[in-house]
Amino acid sequence: MLRDVKTIVSDGGLGVQTAKGEGVHVKIGASPVASTSPILITGSMSHQKIKELLGYSPLADAVMDSVENGSGKLYCLPVQPSVAGTIGTVNKEGGGTGSCTANGIPNNAYDVVVVFTGAGGFNQATLQYSIDGGNSFSGELTLSPTGELVIPNTGVTLTFSEAIDNPSDSFKVGDQYTVKTTAPQLSNQDVLDALAKLRNAVIPFEFVHIVGESARPLWVAVAEEVTAFFEVYKKPLFVVMEATRKADSETLNDFYNRLAADRRGIDHTDVQIVASWSQYKRMDGRVAEINNAGIVCGLYARALVQQSIGETKSFSIPETKMLKLLPEGIEDYIGALDDEKYLTFRQYEGLSGFYVTNARMMAPDGSDYRYAENVRVKNKIIRETRKEALKQLQSMVDMEDLQGSLEAIAKFIEIPLDDMVRAKEISSARIEVPEDQDILVSEKLRVVIRFVPVGYVREIEIDLGMENPFRRG
Repeated sequence: MLRDVKTIVSDGGLGVQTAKGEGVHVKIGASPVASTSPILITGSMSHQKIKELLGYSPLADAVMDSVENGSGKLYCLPVQPSVAGTIGTVNKEGGGTGSCTANGIPNNAYDVVVVFTGAGGFNQATLQYSIDGGNSFSGELTLSPTGELVIPNTGVTLTFSEAIDNPSDSFKVGDQYTVKTTAPQLSNQDVLDALAKLRNAVIPFEFVHIVGESARPLWVAVAEEVTAFFEVYKKPLFVVMEATRKADSETLNDFYNRLAADRRGIDHTDVQIVASWSQYKRMDGRVAEINNAGIVCGLYARALVQQSIGETKSFSIPETKMLKLLPEGIEDYIGALDDEKYLTFRQYEGLSGFYVTNARMMAPDGSDYRYAENVRVKNKIIRETRKEALKQLQSMVDMEDLQGSLEAIAKFIEIPLDDMVRAKEISSARIEVPEDQDILVSEKLRVVIRFVPVGYVREIEIDLGMENPFRRG
């Protein structure tokens, strides 16, 4: 054998971390797109690219809300909805003698407004249309020879009819036609089937956002599924869902009472329900009435795992984006909804912008995990200590020094806790190995982990008074 110089390459010395999925989430929502695997969305994508991948859909809207508020990476499970969107009745204002009907299958919720800018009949009258209630309009168009107006990428078609006796009087300047549509919705089974696809998913993610309004039956079912994800599939995660908005027939008091009743018995540390809506200017320029859950998910991506997304110095939503909270007058009920453990938004006197009140979870009374920042830390500890513990399975134990041998294994499991302390994600942590474990019979190592979280200032009290520097005694 001839001797020579042999070089061995060592890797890992820089301490580069593997992907942990922190701040990454999966969205499940209604979309016309068919996909058997999650679709990757990055924060660098334009709204045009997002719509290209997800369709002009509620799912795409929620993704845009998250991306522009902090999400740099997320995955989407588009679901073709079981409940189709609906089109309401066309309302008319103006002196023209024409009429209009609406048909189609809308792919989202739209507030359609058509305003005539030029008088006449078919192939003569001119108009502009809006799909966001008149906040933004298309360019001027001439009414087609058939009277048909196909609104691109919405699934909605308006068909105008001329007056029989005098077609030129059919449409006059200022005539306005309005119609509202509802978005397609996922059934409860649609959601549960989509969640099932994530049970054995290899993509790293921290939480799931279920896009679209939901109510108590789905909340109960999803809570059970979240428990199964942790206990059966070893995937600790939390789920963000959206409450059902106030109905036109409800008073604010009725609305609050309904939400208060719906959350009874929903006691789960890893379930969050957003009961906050706003008039919001999206990244594509449309102004829409939205549930703020998409914004919330973007804030989680920006925040450290231990950081509250209600931190006022870090997480303000500008008033140029969030125009106002909805429904009107909800400010009087925000405190009560917060007490019921819903996530809400608020304003502070003296500060501009809108803020998360508290990142509430539907946790049982007395739980240590009342807020998302507590849950995110808990779930990270579970994920990271499990990774280290898996490396110790089938390890040999010295029965001549049983306690020392078991504690040596526990030291490896403690490594991620030490890392989290150094990163200020927790204040301190310890790991204990109970004595007198019968390893020869049980073949099970039991360890106890206890940690001290970081603290949070959620209220400040200032004692203000005068003093006299010349007063003695």
